[in-house]
Amino acid sequence: MDDEVMQRVFQEGGRDFYQQQPSTSASSSSSILQSLPLHVSFDHGYYLLVKSIQELRSKKDGVVTVGIGGPSGSGKSSLAEKVASVIGCTVISMENYRTGVDDGNDLDSIDFDLLLHNLEDLINGRDALTPVFDFQGRKRVGSKTISSLSSGVIIVDGTYALHSKLRSFLDIRVAVVGGVHFSLLSKVQHDIGESCSLDYLIDSIFPLFRKHIEPDLHHAQIRINNSFVSSFREPIYKLKCKSESQSGHAAYIFDGKEAQLDNFIEMYLRPPSASEEARINDWVKVRQSGIKYYLSLGDQRIVDKNFIIRPRAEFEVGRMTLGGLLALGYTVVVSYKRASTSIIDGNLSVSLETIDTLGETFLVLRGTNRKIVGIESSRMGITGPWITKSYLEMILESQGVPRLNTPPPLSSAPLPNTQEKLMVSPKPLRITPNLVNRIDDLSQPWTRSPTKSKMEPFLPTWHFVSQDPLLTDGSITGPSSSRDALHLAPMPDSYDLDRGLLLAVQAIQALLENKGLPVIVGIGGPSGSGKTSLARKMANIVGCEVVSLESYYKSEQMKDFKYDDFSSLDLALLSKNINDIKNCRRTKVPIFDLESGARSGFKELEVSEDCGVVIFEGVYALHPNIRKPLDLWIAVVGGVHSHLISRVQRDKSRVNCFMSQNEIMTTVFPMFQHIEPHLVEAHLKIRNDFDPVLSPESSLFVLKSNKQVAYQDILKILDPTKIWSSVQNFIDIYIRLSGIPSNGQLTESDCIRVRICEGRFALLIREPIREGNFIIQPKVDFDIGISTVAGLLNLGYQAVAYIEASAYIYQDGKILIEVDHLQDVPSPYLQIKGVNKETVVAAGSTLKLDGSYTTKSYLQIILERLPAIERSSSGIHSQQATRLQELVEYIQSQGSSSSSESSPSREASPLEGVIEDMQSRIKRLERWHAINTVLWTFLMSAFVGYSLYQRKRQ
Repeated sequence: MDDEVMQRVFQEGGRDFYQQQPSTSASSSSSILQSLPLHVSFDHGYYLLVKSIQELRSKKDGVVTVGIGGPSGSGKSSLAEKVASVIGCTVISMENYRTGVDDGNDLDSIDFDLLLHNLEDLINGRDALTPVFDFQGRKRVGSKTISSLSSGVIIVDGTYALHSKLRSFLDIRVAVVGGVHFSLLSKVQHDIGESCSLDYLIDSIFPLFRKHIEPDLHHAQIRINNSFVSSFREPIYKLKCKSESQSGHAAYIFDGKEAQLDNFIEMYLRPPSASEEARINDWVKVRQSGIKYYLSLGDQRIVDKNFIIRPRAEFEVGRMTLGGLLALGYTVVVSYKRASTSIIDGNLSVSLETIDTLGETFLVLRGTNRKIVGIESSRMGITGPWITKSYLEMILESQGVPRLNTPPPLSSAPLPNTQEKLMVSPKPLRITPNLVNRIDDLSQPWTRSPTKSKMEPFLPTWHFVSQDPLLTDGSITGPSSSRDALHLAPMPDSYDLDRGLLLAVQAIQALLENKGLPVIVGIGGPSGSGKTSLARKMANIVGCEVVSLESYYKSEQMKDFKYDDFSSLDLALLSKNINDIKNCRRTKVPIFDLESGARSGFKELEVSEDCGVVIFEGVYALHPNIRKPLDLWIAVVGGVHSHLISRVQRDKSRVNCFMSQNEIMTTVFPMFQHIEPHLVEAHLKIRNDFDPVLSPESSLFVLKSNKQVAYQDILKILDPTKIWSSVQNFIDIYIRLSGIPSNGQLTESDCIRVRICEGRFALLIREPIREGNFIIQPKVDFDIGISTVAGLLNLGYQAVAYIEASAYIYQDGKILIEVDHLQDVPSPYLQIKGVNKETVVAAGSTLKLDGSYTTKSYLQIILERLPAIERSSSGIHSQQATRLQELVEYIQSQGSSSSSESSPSREASPLEGVIEDMQSRIKRLERWHAINTVLWTFLMSAFVGYSLYQRKRQ
């Protein structure tokens, strides 16, 4: 939790401030957010909002009310849904309070009286009858009851959620700007040029924004700048074919199942500056569904084999936005009606779609998992032939590109000021002057200026350069030597993770088209920057192999924890594997067992049509000795790498010791100075601004209990065909910067946790969210090198706690069950982990754990068990202080040798005996666990076989 931010934003005020007289009684004082004088990212704003709700809920009685307001397409509803997935709350959408078919942004179209009446009932403990609006039928169709008992937190989501009529009923006010709102302004500004001021464009596209929406946003206490527009992080995979050849299968699929009927009007708008040539990505797409309008910028999609892959790129806008675009000179060049009949089963949908312009019906499968979509199509007997063209492309092929008409002239009314004025963030409410001076971005525009106004609205295209003077047209006409002479031209700029992911996939497709198979990609960057995450997302889209450079570790180097040392890699084997792949030869890639610290075997890899792309990712993937034969070089910086530097900078400033980022970088990541020169020459440079520590997209729901559960009961709730188990030993050390003020208690929020497991070091640099029975934490591990831990110790962090434990882990792909045995704690703790909250709850109920959950960390559990007289001055058991000191000395010695790239030869450390003992214990546990698993599997198989035999006889 951001202690400094939360400390300065909680003051008296809010709903109680409007409705009650100030009281001197400490018990009656309410805790409420104070307006922040800065805007934060979507991820950071989500985290602050969740923690603020929790803080306020613990300090006041009754319902906590939250208003999330902002312009159309800014991301209000997405924020409300993500908060509701973590905190069990009620979301009230203002869309259901429409009084007619007028534009949703029209202030008069909202029934404020009914909304206020519902809020007042819920605040006073009465059930509320809220309306339900049918947007296809364009009318109110009924109502639903919201129980006051289940509404500890109420979120009002809507364009006017911060209106003056509602503000007195809200405890926390959140403004969200950005999203498609800013992106559309950037695009229109790019299409039209500098002839119109930004204010004029806003009044044209969002005519109600400046007068009715923007003033309310200045009353927000949390201000979020949502730069997210469209992303392939969680794309939609689609298979499409004509329905004539699949009519029998379609009848079988829809037989007896409840289908959803929808009618859409799809419109494509051409910019006024567009040429006759059809550039689909220059067009704006508007989809009408009933009285709702959805907008997407360009026809962003990726075609890979039979799949059409689309991002989540549609955002709701008002009807006036379409009229404003037409008035600015955009013309509707293509429009068609799409009638859809679909059934939805979880994350998979099957639809029959009829396009009036084409006069044909298509069968479409959609899903969020590429493999599941492919498997389901085969199971249903749908085999194609698949169509990878969009409906727009098919219409343009049959009818041609519409001729360019003369666009309507822009309004001749004189503009009040053609020179755009920067609008500064308004002064915060009830904030002391000394806090204002500590904020750096007060002069930045906030509510109406696009965050990337100088950036081109569309991505650049890849170009090839040839070192062969005979290849002047960029085509491949010669032998393989000519193929090797053709290279990608590096992109001159750097890009965020979303744009970088799209550009990386487009680069692979360009290489496949121009050079053919195989395509070898290298992704390099510092530890924790997001290399592995990017590689996996690329593989999900393209369907390729990912090879980690960790597989090439030398066993003798791993005993010294030299994971960031270039000499730890088996460069000869790596070069052989890359050359084999490049020459389309079958090769054997090593498999490294991190638990034993040794190579455990090999797996075969062969280039084919199904696997023509191989990605190598690792810290040194772009080293000059590795990257030369690679076709695409990608550099990634940021992520937890940047987050850790910011954390250290914050901690240092708390003790009045200010350090530059460069000083922290060279100390905490000493190997980066050797890596950075490799990254500069990359074809694609990616800034990973995505914060997996804060983001709701990486939430892992955890239930923890110390209730005894039988091993057999755990196996019963897992899928026996996918079960996988392992045994791990780990050590957690907590380090804290000396001098940070505290109340004498050791808390997680002041510490950085370093976990040593399987010879790896991983960081937890932020306290997880605790809500109800759940511990909500990031689902990704942040691996670092031993030199990083040594650098933190050199910066003044001190080891203050030590925990040693062993874990038995069982998982089946959906949930993970971990049984942890803590040293000096008699009973083990069982943790159920998963990304789906309901699945985790169901598993806990099956194991009969309800009522036994705890959200305490292992640090809290250990400290509570230790009598004060037996604790050392650092807050840990006196018997563990010696082990911790040995471990710290070992880390510092190894960290300094790694950072200086010294020889691996060294004197034996006292800790080596402890490490060898841990490894031998792991091997003994593995042998026992393997025997137990075999016996249990045999018994279960016999039981299942006997049951099936009896059923067959009956």
